[in-house]
Amino acid sequence: MTTFDRIKNLANKQGKSLQKVASDLGFSPSYFYNLKSKKSPSAEHLAKVADYFHVSVDYLLGREELTSIKEPVDLADLVDDSKVDWDEWVSFDGKPLTDEVKTAMKLILGKRLED
Repeated sequence: MTTFDRIKNLANKQGKSLQKVASDLGFSPSYFYNLKSKKSPSAEHLAKVADYFHVSVDYLLGREELTSIKEPVDLADLVDDSKVDWDEWVSFDGKPLTDEVKTAMKLILGKRLED
C-alpha cells in the first residue's frame, strides 16, 4: 500500500474527501493526487498529515501497521473537554461526531454520573 493509499483510507474512514483534508491542512487541492504519481511528500507535510489523522509518520510511509490504542477512558473525563479530545477519542462508525451529538452525549453522561 502506498502513502497515497494510506492517506486515502484514513480520509475515507473519517468520511472526508482528499480535497477537504488538503484544504484543512493548507495544501493545494491536488496535493494528495500528486502523491499518487509517486511524488515524494516533504517531511513537514507528512508530519502535518500524521498529526491530522493521529497516526505516525512511519505508518504513512508503510514502515509500521496502524494499531489501535486501547486505553481505558474514564466516562467522567468525557464530560470535561480539557481532559479528552472528543475528535480523537470518540467517533461513530469511524466518522467524527457533530457538535450537537457531542453536547447531547456530554449532558447525558453528566446526568448519569451524578445519579
